[in-house]
Amino acid sequence: MNQLILMAHVSFGVVCLIAAVWIFVETLNASEANQPRIKKISRLAAAAMWLSFVVGGYWYMNFYKADKMLILKGPWPFAHNLFMETKEHLVITLLLLATYLPIVAANNLAANRGARQLMLWSSALVVLLALLMEGEGAVIAMGVKAALLMK
Repeated sequence: MNQLILMAHVSFGVVCLIAAVWIFVETLNASEANQPRIKKISRLAAAAMWLSFVVGGYWYMNFYKADKMLILKGPWPFAHNLFMETKEHLVITLLLLATYLPIVAANNLAANRGARQLMLWSSALVVLLALLMEGEGAVIAMGVKAALLMK
C-alpha cells in the first residue's frame, strides 16, 4: 500500500511539472484564444502540486521513518542528510509558486506584458524546482535501494 501512496505522490508531481511546461509554452504564445486554457491548466498545476504535497506528507509521516533508518545505516547517508533535508525545505517554495500560477493567470496575459513575464518566470521556476524534486526523490530511493542491497 505504501508503494501506491509513494507512486501517487510522484505522479501528482509529474502532472504539476507537465502542466507548468504547458503553461510556459502557452504563455509564450499568449492570446485571447488561449487565455481560458492557461487559467484551466494553471489550476491543474496548483491542484496537482497540493495533492502531491498532501500525499507525500502522509507517506512521510507514516512510512519514511523506516526508510530513513535504512538510508542512514547504508552506504548513501547523504541521500537523507542532504537530499531529503533539501527537499523538505524547497517543497514549500514549489508549493507557493504552483499556488501562485492561477492567481497570475487571472490577468489578461495577452495584453499585460508584466503579468505575462511574471507567469513565464513563475512557471519556469515551478518546472525547475519540480525537476529538482524528482531528482532528489530518485537519489533518496537509491539510498534505500543501496542500503537494502548491502544486506
